[in-house]
Formats: sequence, structure tokens, C-alpha cells
Amino acid sequence: MKLGRLALLAGLPLGLGLAASAAVKADEAAIPGVRDAYQARTDYQLKCQGCHRPDGGGDDHSNPPMRGIVARFLSVPGGREFIGRVPGVATVDLPDDRLANLVNWTLFRFDPAHVPQNFQPYTAEEIGRLRQNPLRLERAAMRARLVAGFAKTHEHQSQ
Repeated sequence: MKLGRLALLAGLPLGLGLAASAAVKADEAAIPGVRDAYQARTDYQLKCQGCHRPDGGGDDHSNPPMRGIVARFLSVPGGREFIGRVPGVATVDLPDDRLANLVNWTLFRFDPAHVPQNFQPYTAEEIGRLRQNPLRLERAAMRARLVAGFAKTHEHQSQ
């Protein structure tokens, strides 16, 4: 009997791992453009959260928040391109397909309320094209201009 319990306890982590994997698989189907939510979450933890924090809150200075704001860039002219050209995206050491997966996951993870109804997920090809021209010193001014456009877009949509 002790052997049976030992076998059951030994198999418990495997069972929990399979259950967690199944939950991630269910999440994947629900997020457009995200083929591997587990990989996206892991890439975020390794490449992004050190600056943008685990909750996407950032610090409002050198590491802007993503929570509640990142998908709003998709609503203003030039905003979609901005997301693919910001230094943290354009220069991260990930292949284009994993980066597209991560960017799409980030939009839905941190700002699902602002993802447009007609959102077309980023593709590896688009990310590859955008990251060839990364933003440098102009990043802050461009971000400020785009953020100012959020209010105008909201005003226009309300009318």
C-alpha cells in the first residue's frame, strides 16, 4: 500500500503539469495571433517584466506602463508601427515569430479592453519589417504624440 501512495505522489506533479498545460492550451485558442501562450508568458518574464514589471505597470518614466494602455496605440495613426519599433521590441533577442507571439499576447494580457474589434494580429513578417527601423532618441516624443492622439480618437468615437 505504501508503494501505491508513493507512486501516486510521484505522479502528482506530472498530473498538475498536464492540467496547467491544458489550461494554457485553452488560453491559446482564445487569443488571436498567439500560437503559444506559455512561450509568450515565459518570454515576457525573461525579456520584459524586469522593466515593465510582472503586472505591466511600468514606472511612467523610462519604462512606460502597458497595463490599460498598450492596445490604445492600435487606435491612432502610426501606433501599430510604434509598438513594433520601440527599442524593447525591436532589439530584443527573439526570432520574429516568437516576438509576434509575445506582442500579440501582451496586447491581450495587459489591455484587452482597448484591442480593436477588427484587430489583425502581428505576424512574424510584419514584426521583422518593423524592427529593421528601431526607434531611438525620437521614441519619447513619438510616444507623447501618439498618447495625445488617444483623446482625439476617443472624442471622435464618442460622436
